Amino acid sequence: MKTALCCLLVLTTGWLNASKRDSEAANLAKYLARVQMAQPAAPALSPGSIWVDWGRMASLSADYKAMMAGDVITILVVQDVTSSNAGAVSTARTFSASSGVDSLPGKLKVGGAANLLGLHSAETLSGKGQASSTASVTTTLAGRVVAVLGSGNLVVEAERVINMNHEKQTIVLRGVVRRGDIGPDNTVASNTISDLELEIKGKGVISDGVRPPHPLLRAILRILNF
Repeated sequence: MKTALCCLLVLTTGWLNASKRDSEAANLAKYLARVQMAQPAAPALSPGSIWVDWGRMASLSADYKAMMAGDVITILVVQDVTSSNAGAVSTARTFSASSGVDSLPGKLKVGGAANLLGLHSAETLSGKGQASSTASVTTTLAGRVVAVLGSGNLVVEAERVINMNHEKQTIVLRGVVRRGDIGPDNTVASNTISDLELEIKGKGVISDGVRPPHPLLRAILRILNF
């Protein structure tokens, strides 16, 4: 009985390891296919030519600054956004009216009826509002040039996916870069990128803990007094 259990455990462990290796190989194949599709096609060589434009000795005097589609570029993301808004309003209104009878008809010896009717009204409104927001993002991303516009500006895209401790964080950046803003070390600051789109989203145990639950789940939790 023990021998059968040991054999079953060994077979199960081997099957799990093989499945894990197959999954890693499939993920690598998908990644290679996606990266290769993003690269431009190599130019066709003319018959009899021994010159290759992308050879090791072809660009001895060229630098590594991004120029064409497929080139890699480093983006320094430094975004600090601070906004503040405050307002106040105050109004006041007062209304007062009174009426009375000074004398009565006939021989009634009455000195009148004072303060027969009195109306008083007062209204006061005072309001104050204030809102503030602060956001800060600092990181470094390596992206690539996905297109070259007619003006010579470069359209860049960078994406980073981090999986750690059952938490997945994805950072996506897109924008238009002017070639003159690229530094000698092939870096560009995010505050010089036009039409900048920066998206940071997370998914996992931490994000689920701070994200409001689904309305249906909130209703169930309310019924259960949670």
